[in-house]
Amino acid sequence: QVQLTESGGGLVQAGGSLRLSCAASGRTFSSYVMAWFRQAPGKEREFVARIRLSTYYADSVKGRFTISRDGSKSTVYLQMDSLKPEDTAVYYCAAGGTLTTTPIAYAYWGQGTQVTVSS
Repeated sequence: QVQLTESGGGLVQAGGSLRLSCAASGRTFSSYVMAWFRQAPGKEREFVARIRLSTYYADSVKGRFTISRDGSKSTVYLQMDSLKPEDTAVYYCAAGGTLTTTPIAYAYWGQGTQVTVSS
């Protein structure tokens, strides 16, 4: 069992930056693929980025967002730069066992944190 707790969301102007954090507790953190997803109102949950030994990004955030992990703190981060209004969504941290962008493959989820980008 893994418990995930996100933090760091908020309101920011377009072009600004935010850093999201996801603290994990429970079973061995390093064995999981950690990912960020987001869901905007009326839209399906979509993949943003994942990390295990390497990183992988959705095309929509590539070059602007950076995912990283700190094993000593059992925490994964999402640094979001050059934010756009279309990045507005609830951002979720997830943990799973396979390298995939499909939400259903991730067994553990955080409660989500709201990110709002104003124009």
